[in-house]
Amino acid sequence: MRKAFAPLAILPTLATTPTSAGSSWIFGDWARQDGASRVKIRNCGASICVVNTWIRDPNSGEKVGDQLILKVSQTADGWTGSAYDPQRKLKMSITLKGDASAMTSSGCVLGGLFCKSASWRRAR
Repeated sequence: MRKAFAPLAILPTLATTPTSAGSSWIFGDWARQDGASRVKIRNCGASICVVNTWIRDPNSGEKVGDQLILKVSQTADGWTGSAYDPQRKLKMSITLKGDASAMTSSGCVLGGLFCKSASWRRAR
């Protein structure tokens, strides 16, 4: 279950249109503040995908190329909705808050029984 939260934990069908999503601060490259991973958040068709681009510990269960597919809606202070992890066939709730330089992702599975948050910074 660790993977479920790493790519936004991060990050990756969109409830808003791709045009409105394309103007959001969430898109681009992000590094987890604990240094464990890097992800790219991008439009992928009508969805938002979060793809692992670098993993510090290959024994963590995370792999480069793993992704989350987000079904989210933009809110006043971020994005909220659900995410699907196709590698683990796991669905979770997800919230992304932040700005162009820093972000926090929060996700829960099993109706909120298990939750985890991660802090991210814009990758250079």
